[in-house]
Amino acid sequence: MSTQTLKRSEAGFTLVELAIVMVIIGLLIGGVLKGQELITSARVSSTVTQIKSLDAAMNTFQDKYNVLPGDMTNVDTRLAGGLTAESGNGNGALNSVLGAAPVANGEGTLAFVQMSRADLMSGINVSGGFVFSGLLPSTPIGGGMFLGTSSATGQATGATGLFSNRIYVAVNGVVGAVSRTSGNIPVVNTAQIDRKLDDGIPTGGATRAVCATGGTNANGYVEDATSSCAMYIRAMN
Repeated sequence: MSTQTLKRSEAGFTLVELAIVMVIIGLLIGGVLKGQELITSARVSSTVTQIKSLDAAMNTFQDKYNVLPGDMTNVDTRLAGGLTAESGNGNGALNSVLGAAPVANGEGTLAFVQMSRADLMSGINVSGGFVFSGLLPSTPIGGGMFLGTSSATGQATGATGLFSNRIYVAVNGVVGAVSRTSGNIPVVNTAQIDRKLDDGIPTGGATRAVCATGGTNANGYVEDATSSCAMYIRAMN
């Protein structure tokens, strides 16, 4: 083999070839990132649709049965397949404290069970245990939701300044109490949900956020923060 042939076979990539490779890699990374962005956007939109559908189902239930979902008594005789243990106390209120750790027989949980029995919502597995995607609905953005009523002074677990004595949906990362560290919705997506449903202000309006340190400041959401949030969204407005 000649020296010239040997040198040619040992030659590396040219600058043009390296540039082409870098462009291809850049396009692949850009495509992956754009795909992830589209997937996240779809999850945000699906979560907003789910919450609006829940609100509609709750209002329909009340119109049809003249009682709040979760507060209905005698579920075993009023709803097909219903059980006595799935009944509320009929006092005209949803007794679960907003944002407190939900319980399996609390009216904030029974609301989903009763609406499922009434064929007004899907995604509830009444025999699936006390978990998200079981007795409580999961959300496309992650985690799941439960219901509760704010206090007479507008307080809730982890938050203040809400409308008093009103039903809210708590969107949380765990089946447990809402806190600054219990949410799993990235701040940027929390802000998107807030803007789609309300005013985009984390401490005002019908939609509120409970974010980890750095997620919000005096000006609102810090959308480039790495913090995560839980949310309170008013139902049956």
